[in-house]
Amino acid sequence: MDALRESLLRARFEVLPVRGAAEAARVLPPGSTVTVTASAAKGLEATLETAAGLAATGLRAVPHLAARSVRDRAHLADLLDRAASLGSDEVFVVAGDSPSRAGEFPDALALLRAMDELGRRPGSVGITGYPERHPFLPDDDVVRAMSEKAEHADYAVSQICYDPERIARWIGAMRARGVLLPVHVGLPGAVDVAKLLRVSMRIGLGESLRFLRKQHGVVSRLLTPFSPEPLVEALRSHLGPAGVAGWHLFTFNEIAGTARWRDEFLDRIQEVPA
Repeated sequence: MDALRESLLRARFEVLPVRGAAEAARVLPPGSTVTVTASAAKGLEATLETAAGLAATGLRAVPHLAARSVRDRAHLADLLDRAASLGSDEVFVVAGDSPSRAGEFPDALALLRAMDELGRRPGSVGITGYPERHPFLPDDDVVRAMSEKAEHADYAVSQICYDPERIARWIGAMRARGVLLPVHVGLPGAVDVAKLLRVSMRIGLGESLRFLRKQHGVVSRLLTPFSPEPLVEALRSHLGPAGVAGWHLFTFNEIAGTARWRDEFLDRIQEVPA
């Protein structure tokens, strides 16, 4: 099977923990991996409830655990028990957006270490990577944190970046530093462009947005859903164990549109019989 087609069939979908998310995700094929973000406003309870709803529909649900929302090790153990009940044996660890921490964990690394120390590490653990500048941390801190977190993780998902060359350089730089985790490139799904612009500005993607405006003019077409296709095509040559291991689609709960884009793209690249 063509590598691009295979990678798209395995694409991961990310959803927000809001009412109706599990029902909306029924458009995805059974067994699809769906990750559920952690919201500082809604708390981790909403994440675990949404993940349970997804698992009940036959999807492979992976909850995000936000370190700054975890009170203590007893709370962490309870969260890991609930995650284990989903059947995926996987969690995704982030620092979280909460301006103040709920307990002893200031960042993702602290939570990762605590899972190991408790002997409660799931079979697969994901972490976040930043091809662009982190909105709050100096570059040196981000590089150091990535290397330290990688020791406790099984894969990384990149934050949104619209510049494929920057993504490729970032992966290459990680490899040069000895970080060999599989990388799933984070891409916006087929979502409303105005919404995407708001989110991109909020998380500090100014440099990438300038690239997008220059290369594609997407910002001027506010009525047209964003298409991740140009990014996927530009990174196609980097598919492989040392490069792009797969795709992580940020749906912003526009799940049906994102799933439809993926299916239509698969149709367009379908292998031609010999």
